[in-house]
Amino acid sequence: MQKVYFDHNATTAIDRKVLDVMMPYLEMQQGNPTSQHSFGRHARTAIEEAREQVALAIHAHPTEVIFTSGGTEANNMIVHGAAIKKPQSTLVRSNIEHPCVARPMEALAQQGWHQDLIKVNHEGMISKDTYQVIQSNNIGLVSVMLANNETGAIQDMSLLHEFAKENETLSHTDAVQAFGKIEVRFDELHIDAMTLSSHKVYGPQGVGALVLNKRSDIEPLIYGGGQEKNLRSGTENIAAIVGFGKACELISESMKRTSDLTHQLQTKLEHHLKAMGAVIFSENVKRLSNTTFFAFKDIEGSTLITALDKKGFAIASGSACSSVNKEPSHVLLAMGVDEDLARGALRVSFGNQNTLDDVSSFIETLKKELQTLKQLTAIAA
Repeated sequence: MQKVYFDHNATTAIDRKVLDVMMPYLEMQQGNPTSQHSFGRHARTAIEEAREQVALAIHAHPTEVIFTSGGTEANNMIVHGAAIKKPQSTLVRSNIEHPCVARPMEALAQQGWHQDLIKVNHEGMISKDTYQVIQSNNIGLVSVMLANNETGAIQDMSLLHEFAKENETLSHTDAVQAFGKIEVRFDELHIDAMTLSSHKVYGPQGVGALVLNKRSDIEPLIYGGGQEKNLRSGTENIAAIVGFGKACELISESMKRTSDLTHQLQTKLEHHLKAMGAVIFSENVKRLSNTTFFAFKDIEGSTLITALDKKGFAIASGSACSSVNKEPSHVLLAMGVDEDLARGALRVSFGNQNTLDDVSSFIETLKKELQTLKQLTAIAA
């Protein structure tokens, strides 16, 4: 049976070119990057070259790139780092943020800080009026994700910049899902911090970055030997960092080609989904060309995912990092979607190896499985 992977927002396979540049750092002793001998200097050079590759991909300065173990750590770093710098301040986020932004803020709210939420509309978007509802005069950080990992909806970062400027606070965006799918320019977003993750862009798992502009001052999340500008101590994962750098270098070559491909796949899929009666979330706003989040009335999402998996199609119900939580998508609930419909939500996220034939096969299989489930539901009734 052919296996088709439609869950690229969860993770992507390592590009062969990325793996090739990583192998020397996995197979041979390269030295500790802090050591002064030739082995250490070689390792340090490799890390700094990767830092330049990441910075070039997002139009930032290399000194603004802080390597982390991934997006979760980077998000925790900016939330905790900004909060500790400004005790008992208010931490502001949208109500559709990833748990690795939401939960640190919720934890800090139990320790003397305050939390305020910017609400999205029924399409998952934030308007200028919604920002203006936030009235706190002591804001330590405002965080709004660039592209949502479930719906793919893309937020207007100029509104985030304006709000942060008016309130004299640090601004941050989780760009993990946007990076590699749309052009992300740190120099033009006019924000203070941004989170990236390697395994969403065909790089290795276990490495990411917090991009922090030179004007921003936060406290470290991890203390120790002072690596990564004293903000993230610990011996660097050289092989993973080198792989991340190569993946970023490849983005400029592949992004438009991949975007054009996934747009074709998305258009075909959604045409058939609507004909089948599906509700497509955030359908009427600008969103990622690889992402379709949908549901069928009275069809349980987890049941359909299992059935499709048995037929060789890997899809998701939302955020991979929240899959242990069986509650409906918090993103859809924040958008005002009915809880029963939200329980049926399914996410297809395309990648550079998917084809129109894959989509055709998926549509035919989906139709058959839906018919089977509807028949079983009718019998049970």
